[in-house]
Amino acid sequence: MKKYIAEMLGTMVLVLMGCGSAVFAGSIAGTVGAGVGTLGVALAFGLAVVAMAYTIGKISGCHINPAITLGVFLSKRMSAKDAGMYMIFQVIGAVIGSAVLYALVSTGSHAGPTATGSNSFTEGYMTQAFIAELVFTFIFVLVVLGTTSKGGAGNFAGLAIGLSLVLIHIVCIPITGTSVNPARSIGPAIFQGGEALSQLWLFIVAPFLGAALAALSWRVIDTEEA
Repeated sequence: MKKYIAEMLGTMVLVLMGCGSAVFAGSIAGTVGAGVGTLGVALAFGLAVVAMAYTIGKISGCHINPAITLGVFLSKRMSAKDAGMYMIFQVIGAVIGSAVLYALVSTGSHAGPTATGSNSFTEGYMTQAFIAELVFTFIFVLVVLGTTSKGGAGNFAGLAIGLSLVLIHIVCIPITGTSVNPARSIGPAIFQGGEALSQLWLFIVAPFLGAALAALSWRVIDTEEA
């Protein structure tokens, strides 16, 4: 249970800090010098992962992302029971983080272009969004599997994973707002409703497919046992 609670808390922090940066500090379209912009939001997500990696990593491995959990499970590094419970508690954590953001927005103002940090794609660009989420999740999970494998990055794994998430956000934010994490998408979508909920399937299916491909690829190229 300690592992599951750690995953819940870690995912809550990720959503609160990452989505919170977009809600309260994201640049307003057409306003020069407003907010932190794409790079600032990207850094918020990446730094949240780094912080949590060195906080709960020793307890749960700090997946805080169902796609990573799926990749780890398919790489035969964890049981089906743990994988399922990790995902459940990750979603709970994301909902809690989103609830805090909702409470903050409901009781005050926000300077960003979004009230929840939900993911979305422009009508007519579903294929682009699907490819982006699949490919960038594939890259992200591959980095996680590689850096945490036997002979990998060791104590520097958290830093490498966080920085890779920053890079992914820099490219993907203009396309979908960047998910590569089903839990991170589910929480904000619940509070956003409407289009966010109708498009949510993409931010679950594409990351899971990307994670599965990453696990398969890593099993092919890895030279060490997990």
